[in-house]
Order: sequence, then C-alpha cells, then structure tokens
Amino acid sequence: MLTRDELPECPVATTVKLIGNKWKLLIIRNLIYNGTQRFTDFLKTIPAISKKVLTDDLRALEDDGLILRKVYTEVPPRVEYSLTPLGSSLKSILDAMSAWGTEYKNKIS
Repeated sequence: MLTRDELPECPVATTVKLIGNKWKLLIIRNLIYNGTQRFTDFLKTIPAISKKVLTDDLRALEDDGLILRKVYTEVPPRVEYSLTPLGSSLKSILDAMSAWGTEYKNKIS
C-alpha cells in the first residue's frame, strides 16, 4: 500500500494515481456493478486487456487496499476478487462517470 508520503498532495491526483488507468477503472467497474469476479470473468468482459496487464493491475489494486483476493484451496485452484469497503466507496465516482458519459453520448448523437 502506498504511504502518505508517496501520494500526491492534490486529492484529484491521488485518485488518478490509484485508479487512473483505463484497465483499473474497468476492473473496478466490473466489481462494483457485477460483484465478485474471477480472473476469466475479467478477460471476458474486458477483451482487450492482456493477462499480464490484468495480473499487474489486480495486484496493484490489492496492494492499494481497493480489492480483496481470495484463494480457495481446490484443484484446480480458484481465485476470486471482490471490493474492499474502501474500493466500494468508489461507486459514486463510477456512477458520476457513467452519467456523464451517457449525457455526452446523447449530446453528440
């Protein structure tokens, strides 16, 4: 997890640093609107993402305390990802982005 000293002074820049790439936003979107996901669920719903980028971004989101990774001791192993309470608090941001995107698309149509 990032320390306070590693984060930008500006709160907007802090948010961008944590969720600012398109893949992280789509991962969080999936978890907010669809609930718990497995690795393959992300690959199906975010088809352009590579396995390496997905793995890296899931690890970063976990390290930053936004998602939980639960490993089941089964054969084959099963791993599920879900939001932490802190990650769930991003819902209002995603809702606002969704509303703005819809409004924009309607205005340019």
